[in-house]
Amino acid sequence: MSAQAWLLLGVQISILATVFCFGLQATPHDALHLLRHRSLFLRSLLSMFVAMPVAALLIVGLFELSKPTEIVLVALAISPIPPLLPRKEGNAGGHAAFALALMFTMALLAIVIVPLASQILSYCFDRPFAMNAWAVAKVVLLMIAAPLLAGMAVRAWWPAVVPVLLRPLKIIATVLLVVSVLVIIVAMTPTLVKLARDGTLLALLAFVLIGLIAGHWLGGPVSQERSVLALSTASRHPAIALAIAKGNFPDEPYLAATIVLYLLVATVVAVPYVKWRRRSQA
Repeated sequence: MSAQAWLLLGVQISILATVFCFGLQATPHDALHLLRHRSLFLRSLLSMFVAMPVAALLIVGLFELSKPTEIVLVALAISPIPPLLPRKEGNAGGHAAFALALMFTMALLAIVIVPLASQILSYCFDRPFAMNAWAVAKVVLLMIAAPLLAGMAVRAWWPAVVPVLLRPLKIIATVLLVVSVLVIIVAMTPTLVKLARDGTLLALLAFVLIGLIAGHWLGGPVSQERSVLALSTASRHPAIALAIAKGNFPDEPYLAATIVLYLLVATVVAVPYVKWRRRSQA
């Protein structure tokens, strides 16, 4: 395998291990938390799958953007929550059961919503956007549902194993992720600098900020739920976004680099928000 393939494999193993760790600490009651709170469920859907496509439309209309940037914004707008997010939301003092349930529920709903939303946005942008439901399902089932359910099964059937597995797996997942991502960023640095100078950086910054504001506003009166929904709305699944972008425009350059730049922007912008939420809840 090439060096890039090994790096991507390292990221995938890290994600699988992290989601498995979420499962080791969760119960079926946690995973179904969102279904027991209808108002929160509806507000989450509105924030995730309505507010962000509208934000993408506005940004594309206001900024003079390159075609790859427009494509990535649309792809990100209809992608679900990334599987590493509940850990960040926990650091912000977010409601743990809601964070886990939101990731799990929105990922499953994305199997139906993403193909429908891609058709709607294809009409709005006058560009062909199509996404096969099975392509989304493969990512969701392999990277989120399977490791999460496996971790929950281990917790239910062999609870004594949980303390033995949890800490080593978290360390391995973190080290793999950090090393792989840093190498990818270094390799893409010239392209990232180019994107930062052509308006892409400002567009992605606006996209992330709108996500934080929309999620915070729609999160409702409970402070911990506001934090979770804000971070979840601003953070989108990079693998599904890349699959949408590459699947429809395989010859466009800079799609992967634009998504990497988005991940950097989302990570940096989330830091002050997380600190603010921790202080306000303290």
